[in-house]
Amino acid sequence: MWFIVVLIVVGIALGALALWMPSKGVRMKWYEWLIAIVGLLLVLFGVQNYIGMRSELESTAANLFLGLVSLPGLILMVVAWQLSVRHKKAT
Repeated sequence: MWFIVVLIVVGIALGALALWMPSKGVRMKWYEWLIAIVGLLLVLFGVQNYIGMRSELESTAANLFLGLVSLPGLILMVVAWQLSVRHKKAT
């Protein structure tokens, strides 16, 4: 059930982002979308496992997993954002 709700929310957010970006003149290449989606999947995977491990009372493992998986996902999302911002500045 949690997975379906997250997919709906993420789908709505990505759709809104795709509609908002052209109105602001922001363009993303296909590889920037790919980097951002991989980062988002890593963050969602980390949060899901964090919640699962916390429910099993494994707080140390949950914290480590969240840091080791979600942090690279956040970094990938920031990289994709910076690439798209630099494309906008270049044009």
